[in-house]
Amino acid sequence: MRGAVREHYGNLAKTGSSCCSTKESSCGCGGLYSQTEILSLPQDAIAVSAGCGNPTAIASLKPGMVVVDLGSGGGIDAFLSARKVGPKGLVYGIDMTPEMIHRARKTARETGIENVEFRLGEIEHIPLDAGVADVVISNCVINLSPDKQQVFKEAFRVLKPGGRLAVSDIVLISELPEDIRENLTAWSSCVSGAVSEKEYVGAMKNAGFEQIKVEDRVVYTHEQLSDYLKSYEYADRPELRGRNLSELIASYRITAVRPRK
Repeated sequence: MRGAVREHYGNLAKTGSSCCSTKESSCGCGGLYSQTEILSLPQDAIAVSAGCGNPTAIASLKPGMVVVDLGSGGGIDAFLSARKVGPKGLVYGIDMTPEMIHRARKTARETGIENVEFRLGEIEHIPLDAGVADVVISNCVINLSPDKQQVFKEAFRVLKPGGRLAVSDIVLISELPEDIRENLTAWSSCVSGAVSEKEYVGAMKNAGFEQIKVEDRVVYTHEQLSDYLKSYEYADRPELRGRNLSELIASYRITAVRPRK
């Protein structure tokens, strides 16, 4: 499973064929960021965007903060965070795909963004010391992990007491057909790895997080999800014919806090 995800996003890094569009969808930057934010971003980062939300909008970032971006990809949220925390702040982007790390580092060098550092590593084993971060963010990545509980434990570990977690992710509304849930391409595309809100929030609680809040949710319409699944040749499968696809998944933005004690 991990190898399939790494290959999928490695190819995305090489081709630059993101799913950004003018419409809000289950991936990409369309409708997720303000026009001002998009204009401020390096085009190379936008070109490989594969998020489902904008976690920086709910992260309460302030100058001087240290931020960790789990599954940073081409760096779109890391670069936005770097602008918000300023020169006295620092952003760590963590990604397991060498091609994405190479691309993000190259973009940072070429654009002169100095307060961001991209590290190769798995989000289940974050290559950072404990208690270094004021904020941990993630955008449509935790659902890709086969061990979400471990991801939240690691996020908790690297946060300072009182630190904040802000994630955008795909959450399951109803059960997926079995063949889609087991399909590697569907997993890599943020669909079949999704879990229910109860399971997702439960994993956060089990890791020790408190003040867990669903900031907002966007349930994908039949048209949005059907168009997305067609690109992966799912929509014409017998299990999905005549089904209201808006009942399957939604994009959530969730915040939580590591308690001070």
